Amino acid sequence: MIRVSRRAFWYAALLAVPVSLRAQTVDQVIGKYYEAAGGLDQFKAVNSMRVSGRMTLGQGMEAPFTRITKRPKMVRVDFTLQGMTATQAYDGQTGWMFVPFMGQTAAEVMPADLAKSMEDEADFDGPLVDYQARGIQVDLVGQEQVEGTNTHKLKVTMKSGEVTYYYLDAEYYLPIRTEAKRTLQGREFNIVTTLGDYKPEGDLVLPHSIQVSGQGPGVQAFVIEKVEINPALKDEDFKMPPKPGGDW
Repeated sequence: MIRVSRRAFWYAALLAVPVSLRAQTVDQVIGKYYEAAGGLDQFKAVNSMRVSGRMTLGQGMEAPFTRITKRPKMVRVDFTLQGMTATQAYDGQTGWMFVPFMGQTAAEVMPADLAKSMEDEADFDGPLVDYQARGIQVDLVGQEQVEGTNTHKLKVTMKSGEVTYYYLDAEYYLPIRTEAKRTLQGREFNIVTTLGDYKPEGDLVLPHSIQVSGQGPGVQAFVIEKVEINPALKDEDFKMPPKPGGDW
């Protein structure tokens, strides 16, 4: 009879488990995310970006959109629906919006909670890049399945105390889902973002399909058709335009 020691048995069992499912530290998981997405140096080499495509709203309505971002913390989203163009933006200090469908005739400063949401969106790299230096806490919660895919579940706690859960594909180390509870205009929302259709853009690998649920009826779906890396953008592109007559 062949005798196998218990230690040898467990060692053989460990080797049979895919590397992606073995115990890893949070830094190892995030390091593999950097590598899968193109590399940390490549993240930092991008100073601006323009993304355009189509967004689908409830009742089958579709609107073309453009999203521009610029370091250190600026973002602007324009989308056109029924011949009218709406804008939501954060210029590094102020969040503002112009939504003609809601009867607005000029751009207005956002309410504080909406402005905070836009400020978070303006985070150019996302919270997983240089998280320790920025005072962000990231914990590796463990393994969890997302629609049949094994993932590494990360708990990301911002300095404000807000928490977002990131689910990284355990094989490819790219985010396929995020979950967060947020309070906007006095209501709590459980916001789920699903990311997919990753493709290379320059030296980076970016999602081209994004679906967001939990912020209202139905699901908002974004299909990205074009990505421009380091386009020439000015700070003024993100500023709130003056009201007619020159008054702010």
